[in-house]
Amino acid sequence: MRGLKKSDGLNIVPFIDIMLVLLAIVLSISTFIAQGEIKIDIPKAKSQESKEKKRVEVLIDKQNRIYFENQPLDLQGLKSKLEGIKKEQLIVLVSDKDSRFEGFVKILELLQEKGHENFAIGTHKE
Repeated sequence: MRGLKKSDGLNIVPFIDIMLVLLAIVLSISTFIAQGEIKIDIPKAKSQESKEKKRVEVLIDKQNRIYFENQPLDLQGLKSKLEGIKKEQLIVLVSDKDSRFEGFVKILELLQEKGHENFAIGTHKE
């Protein structure tokens, strides 16, 4: 039986090179995925609103922050933004399922003050 000489061994340098390349790929892809996205966990429903082209989204995230078209706003800022929207335009209210209901109700009150009744509640289809 022939054994390995002491100078012969397992060369793991190519394996380390491959692992470093894979690590670099994973890290670069994960940064692209994480940028520009507001994390909202939407509740599920059997029916889902139609995908109209002309719609405005108002989002409430888990920390109860309000976003109008992906721009963070407070309630006064949202009120001024809603002033410039026609009553016929669809407003989609999307709220994280872990957010407080109070923010959702305040947005509905703002829409009611303006007399805007064309809105939908954003959900995921079951």
